[in-house]
Amino acid sequence: MNYFINKYKNSTSKEICSINLPSSKSESNRLLVMQALSNGKIAIDNLSSARDTQTLIKLLKNEKDLNTFDVLDAGTAMRFLTAYFSVASKKEVVLTGTDRMQKRPIGILVNALNSIGAEISYEKEEGYPPLKIKPFKQQISSKISIPGNISSQYISALLMIAPSLPQGLEISIEPPVFSKPYIDMTLGLMQLSGIQYSENENVISIKPQNYQESTQSVESDWSASSYWFSIIAQSKIGEKVFLKGLKSKSFQGDNVIKEISENFGVNFQFEKNGVTLEKRDEIQKQQLILDFKKCPDLAQTILPCAASLNVNLEMTGLESLRIKETDRIAALQNELSKFNCPLTEPEKGSWKLDSSNFTAEEGIEIETYEDHRMAMGFAPLAMKHGIQIKDIEVVNKSYPSYWDDLKLFGFELIEQ
Repeated sequence: MNYFINKYKNSTSKEICSINLPSSKSESNRLLVMQALSNGKIAIDNLSSARDTQTLIKLLKNEKDLNTFDVLDAGTAMRFLTAYFSVASKKEVVLTGTDRMQKRPIGILVNALNSIGAEISYEKEEGYPPLKIKPFKQQISSKISIPGNISSQYISALLMIAPSLPQGLEISIEPPVFSKPYIDMTLGLMQLSGIQYSENENVISIKPQNYQESTQSVESDWSASSYWFSIIAQSKIGEKVFLKGLKSKSFQGDNVIKEISENFGVNFQFEKNGVTLEKRDEIQKQQLILDFKKCPDLAQTILPCAASLNVNLEMTGLESLRIKETDRIAALQNELSKFNCPLTEPEKGSWKLDSSNFTAEEGIEIETYEDHRMAMGFAPLAMKHGIQIKDIEVVNKSYPSYWDDLKLFGFELIEQ
């Protein structure tokens, strides 16, 4: 199903619209794996309703009854369960997913696990799911080296199983290190769950130990908040929204959206139970230099927003977008071109967005490429002109209530 989204009209209500953001699926998915590794000693409050998290809950709940585990399109579940089953499963299992998932590389993680002592083989193409994972017999190495410029989920997966290994694990991360905040999130949640570790530059060491009994509460999702920063950035001066459940001290690297959005005239103020966003100023800079190495998931929010505000961007750190739910760089190039905003890579690893000729005709159709962030990142452009978003169900992957929240704020959504 598609939605035609009419541009926002100012509400007559004097009350600030309050949005109940979804819980962080990044935190939720990590805690679920730690809970399984702890044999249920870790209790979790406020788990995410995102499809990825619900898929992981279902698979772990039915672990004893299944031999084939289908993660669908949940990349986090694929990476985390590959590591989890390699050390925790008492039987041979097959781990698979959608056609797209079977085209997303996992060889680096598999090689690392096999070098430790796991027995993982490929059911089809070398380096890609589906995987056959045999029960762990013995640890043959306690040291591994892994590139830091690939998915941080590989590293997080290894970190979480490290305490369960007979010899523990020392992980050397080869620089440059991308998405470091997600690695820090994993270590922070492990520490709250009783795990001790040492970190010296790019080497992380974890000795054999047990996860401890604890209760962990999941924060609201900063990635989900980014779409509201984009909406307020494209609003009139004085427009506000309140986002529930966000904390000033967060494990989530995507909280950098608050500093980035200051360039777009957005002010943020932390309250007792969340944060208030307000459009305070006009755009101060028409050119920004941004590094997405630590926050690649924000690209699909920031680029469309910058385009609509005629802000040109010079960017680095987008490499990992090629192996996400879709080739996100190609998807952004295709959709931004519909607004006369070319996204180019003049030098390898360096991108430019030219927003100087942004134009938007009523009803431009946005392809979503089976990617939740394409739908949610482009929807705020309806602040300027009505647009059509295709395949609206993709948002269920991370933010199931997204369209209802847009209606609450004042957008008109018409089924097509």
